[in-house]
Amino acid sequence: MSKSVIVRYKTRADAADENQRLVERVFAELARDDPGGLRYATFRLADGVTFVHVATVDGEANPLQKVSAFAEFQRGIADRCVEPPAPSDATLVGSYGWPAT
Repeated sequence: MSKSVIVRYKTRADAADENQRLVERVFAELARDDPGGLRYATFRLADGVTFVHVATVDGEANPLQKVSAFAEFQRGIADRCVEPPAPSDATLVGSYGWPAT
């Protein structure tokens, strides 16, 4: 069974580009190592400082927990944020052109 989570947070203006670089490193490592069992996307909203992560994990174990770039991203998140990450479990109601769960 899969589980979806949406996480939203707001960075300081001077930390937004660094946050994006750290996120890009996560995706680079995922592309290189392909841990499987994960569908993951990150959006930077039009205000330039709000980020939204959407993850769907198949099974019990979250593959992100084994990604070293994700650990690096998480390490300084509190210092980069003016609004901390707010995770919320989500249920896919429908999609078009988006991976189905």
